[in-house]
Amino acid sequence: MTTLDASEMREAMFYEKLNDNKARCHLCPKRCIISEGKTGFCLIRKNINGKLYVKDDVVSLHVDPIEKKPLFHFYPFEPIFSFATSGCNFDCLHCQNYEISRNVVDGQRLNGKDIVKLALRNNIPMIAFTYNEPTVFYELMLETAKESKKNNIKTVMVSNGFISEEPLLKLIPFIDAANIDLKAFNNEFYVKVARGFIEPVKKTIELLVKHNVWVEVTFLVIPTLNDNFDDAEKMFKWLSQFNTPLHISRFHPMRKLNHLPPTPLSTLEKMYELAKRYLEFVYLGNVLSEKENTYCPKCGKLLIDRFNGFLKTKCECGYELSGRFR
Repeated sequence: MTTLDASEMREAMFYEKLNDNKARCHLCPKRCIISEGKTGFCLIRKNINGKLYVKDDVVSLHVDPIEKKPLFHFYPFEPIFSFATSGCNFDCLHCQNYEISRNVVDGQRLNGKDIVKLALRNNIPMIAFTYNEPTVFYELMLETAKESKKNNIKTVMVSNGFISEEPLLKLIPFIDAANIDLKAFNNEFYVKVARGFIEPVKKTIELLVKHNVWVEVTFLVIPTLNDNFDDAEKMFKWLSQFNTPLHISRFHPMRKLNHLPPTPLSTLEKMYELAKRYLEFVYLGNVLSEKENTYCPKCGKLLIDRFNGFLKTKCECGYELSGRFR
């Protein structure tokens, strides 16, 4: 980790001091026990003299379309101010942002007010915590989300969902929407491919929906690793209780999974058809397809055309589209 003293970092939330100057982090379900001078699994939470500090330099700032998060039923066609720090509490073999998620990168020292001012200055109505896992920069996320609420800016968390219940419940009142990456529906995949486990992710989805945060779910289909249709059907059945929009995305070779091929389009199509048995809104991601559009589940008419900017929230048949719209 970059050598920094405590004055250049902020003290972390959700940890306890232990004997021998150790600290136990309670932010995510890994609950790392961190020795003096060491960092947790996420790389950016460091024990300095028995206290836990976080290096939350902002290393990426962009304006994206909301659809890139991906969120398809949350203020379509609007821009969103997106930022990230370093670090992650997973170590996915296929990570697309591993340069920042599994490395510590120096960046800008910004606080929540700074970030909100940047969004306001550029007339951006929403802020996203994204690119790396926002749980690891929890303090900055919470600070920014609170400041956003004061300024009528919507907030979006793009997350792996691997967060402890107490910090999640403290954050939820200040979050408007979330896209949660449900990587598979068996724990073996989470352990081997992501170095996590699944149950906390499911609990996060449950709590977000329960507390009226708008939730969409992404399922990246990786050949030979999580493309089992029996497991996928269990996932779709489980998600049907929430009826969240589901994004089934195509894998492209990345990082330590460069030896695998891109997901066959035939597999994506079969996953799509299977998911449609259980969910009203299913989309294909990382492919150019009309299945990125939204159709009325009652009569089949086009409601959102994402290629031509067409938006209709109430169908002629009387069906009203679920989501958040202006």
